[in-house]
Amino acid sequence: MIPVEMQGNDAGETRGFQGAALGAAGATALAVAATLALIWLHANSTMAGMIFLVLVVWSSTRAGRWLSLYIAGLCAVFFDVFFLPPYHTFLLQGPQEWVVMLCFMASCVVVNRVAEREQRQTLAARQRQADVERLYELSQEMMLFEDADRLIRELPRVIERIFSLSGVALYVCDHERFFASSAETPAGVQANLQAMTQELNPAMNSFAGYQSAVLMLGLRPVGALAWKPETLSREVAAAVTAQVSIAVARSIAIETSARIEAAREAERLRTALIDSLTHELRTPLTSIRAASTTLLEAGELDEAGRRDLVSIIDEESARLDLLIGDAVEMAEIDANVVQVRLAPHHPRELLEHAVEESRKILSSHKVSIGMDEPDKPAWFDPHLLGRVLRHLLENVAAYTPPGTRVTLSSRRTGNRLEFAVEDNGPGIDARDLPLIFEKFYRGKRSARVRKGSGMGLAITRAVLTVHGGGIEATSAPGSGAKFRFWVPLVEKEPGSVG
Repeated sequence: MIPVEMQGNDAGETRGFQGAALGAAGATALAVAATLALIWLHANSTMAGMIFLVLVVWSSTRAGRWLSLYIAGLCAVFFDVFFLPPYHTFLLQGPQEWVVMLCFMASCVVVNRVAEREQRQTLAARQRQADVERLYELSQEMMLFEDADRLIRELPRVIERIFSLSGVALYVCDHERFFASSAETPAGVQANLQAMTQELNPAMNSFAGYQSAVLMLGLRPVGALAWKPETLSREVAAAVTAQVSIAVARSIAIETSARIEAAREAERLRTALIDSLTHELRTPLTSIRAASTTLLEAGELDEAGRRDLVSIIDEESARLDLLIGDAVEMAEIDANVVQVRLAPHHPRELLEHAVEESRKILSSHKVSIGMDEPDKPAWFDPHLLGRVLRHLLENVAAYTPPGTRVTLSSRRTGNRLEFAVEDNGPGIDARDLPLIFEKFYRGKRSARVRKGSGMGLAITRAVLTVHGGGIEATSAPGSGAKFRFWVPLVEKEPGSVG
């Protein structure tokens, strides 16, 4: 059985031979037609030589090298046989005829060489234009990526597509990352590229069918690039590697800047947390200390006054406990030590337990639980979702007036288990709504109504993110607010995940 590659080569050779045969037949027919026309016109040698020369010039600019030489040879033979004496022979009568024939042949050769050089220059110019257009397209593609890290990942495939290559591999020194346009990249390519960056050899070299180059930024290597087949010219390869070097350096710079900015943000949040806790903790402590001192030093307090002071100590202690709990929760989340422990529970039981725990702070509100469907068990972490509900109900108790209706509900929708906490209170200001889940954010109305750290809703969002879910809030001023949060719906035992 003949291999596919051999069959393809034979077919290509056959098509090439057929094309050459057709070209030769057409050239012969053209030369014969010109000769017959000149004979019919009774043209002399001068006119015939000029016509044949024009035919050679035209064929040299249109046909390939060998076909134009073939036409020139035919024209020389027909010129000798039919228009130089003695006629109808290959002989030449005298020196004048020899000079005419030699001049004609020299002119054909010169014209052929000039036309061939022009064709080469034209092809080179077209190739340069195509290379410039591809380089421009590459630069445009690179500019479209807003995410520098994603650009580095996609760059091998982009280069492969634009330059019609069969494989591209990119090695980045930073974190020793390797990217390829396909999964079929040989295993040794990464080792070769890594070795090139260590040798600091800027010259291009070849291995395993790949052509490769080190990506330099100044005198420092940032990576290496390899491609196959080796069809890119040295100039184009140098331009491509220069663009890729800039892209890699930009990605490294952005990543470094992001790390620095993240460190600054973490430090800023840490400072803000300490300042907020210092201020918020000092207020209840001051109240507790003043009340306890009064109890100790005032010997003639009546029972009502003593009860008021004890009530202040109890309320401020509860507030202090809440602030410390929020700080501990946020510290656990920031340290990534929160774990999700799934267990089978009924959603209604979770809601009833949350209402029971918040019974004291919701004593002046009308609380109801609504279920749109039969209460079937699902797998979730009741402790984490209980923390979420506690924060949401504390918000309702703090920012809605007595007598407000509060509705808790749960439903299954698609692959989600959704919960909702809805009230008919004054609602959330439209300017505050996009920011209420940010750390330490407190709207103007919140600051007037209630003192706190501003971490409760940020904690709920972070807890739900750990659980694989999310939360959103909607509100219309004067018509209440609705907090809807969800976690993945798991109805079969999945085990525990971290």
